[in-house]
Amino acid sequence: MKPEELPLWLSFNRLAGVSARMNVALLQRFGSIDSIFSASRAQLNEVLTDVPQAVNALLAGPDTAALESDLAWLAQDGCHLVTWFDENYPPLLRQLADPPIALYVRGNPTRLVRPQIAIVGSRNPTPAGRENACAFAQALTQAGFAITSGLALGIDGAAHQAALEAGGTTIAVAATGLDRVYPPRHRELAHAIAAQGALVSEFAIGTPPRAENFPVRNRVISGMSLGVLVVEAALQSGSRITARLAAEQGREVFAIPGSIHSPLARGCHALIRQGAKLVETAQDILEELEPLARVAIESSAPAMPPPDRDLDPHLAELLECVGYDPMTVDALVERSGLTPDVVSSMLLQLELRGLVALGAGGNYSRTA
Repeated sequence: MKPEELPLWLSFNRLAGVSARMNVALLQRFGSIDSIFSASRAQLNEVLTDVPQAVNALLAGPDTAALESDLAWLAQDGCHLVTWFDENYPPLLRQLADPPIALYVRGNPTRLVRPQIAIVGSRNPTPAGRENACAFAQALTQAGFAITSGLALGIDGAAHQAALEAGGTTIAVAATGLDRVYPPRHRELAHAIAAQGALVSEFAIGTPPRAENFPVRNRVISGMSLGVLVVEAALQSGSRITARLAAEQGREVFAIPGSIHSPLARGCHALIRQGAKLVETAQDILEELEPLARVAIESSAPAMPPPDRDLDPHLAELLECVGYDPMTVDALVERSGLTPDVVSSMLLQLELRGLVALGAGGNYSRTA
């Protein structure tokens, strides 16, 4: 982007009353940001029918005073504006019918073009749900994918944190301007994401958290990703909105099943009934996305550590309880003294590391 184009893009992004579809229509009609601002009233009216205030704003040109906060934010290190024509604009996002024409980015904008998988779920997950989010995020990161989510409490935050700890890339899509962190409790996490991945928002600097912006944000989470994994979700939840948007966008939808007695499993079960793929391991996702997974592994996957290196002590203790002959979960519960939920979650993590294998009848055995 030429320096002189920056005020034009910022003004364009702040046009009142103009939908994302109209913005894209303007770009397609005129071909460049300069041409939009130099178009005549008659030409602009062809696209911006019944939006006279937007036409007047484009004819008047950038209001530098109104852009002061944007320009001050962009002057900081690590702050960028990625526009529709930028090589770092997420390629899958450009395929949407209503994509944002520009993204504010704090961090490394080149991370936006990496293959992404979204992980979303409850803001109040069960301990097992949180552990599942971490295990899947780590495994998918090690397979070369960036983990994308919404920086919310619960499953979102757990997935982001696990991707960071695995040494991979994670992308957080915000529903506010990037001059603030929402929820505030995730301020430290947001700084870590910016250092190792990217924070992204289509909303201008100064935009506060508004309820109506979260579903709008969700379409970007799914739109940038090859697929969306729902870990835990109630029947009425933002995660199900993200999953619905993903399906409408032609993305893959994955869901982890749970207990029929758990309210946080009902959203996932409903998605599975509607056609989402039931997944028990990260391999289930990788098999579905095999062509791109292979490219990701070859091009950008961090080296997977040897299975026993830096193994969590609690996982190591359970591993010692697993024999090379098949064992039931009940037998492992009795041998380890842990609860069934904890054993099941830990077995999933050991399975993702290739240390145990699930066999016939739901029995586990240690791998050679």
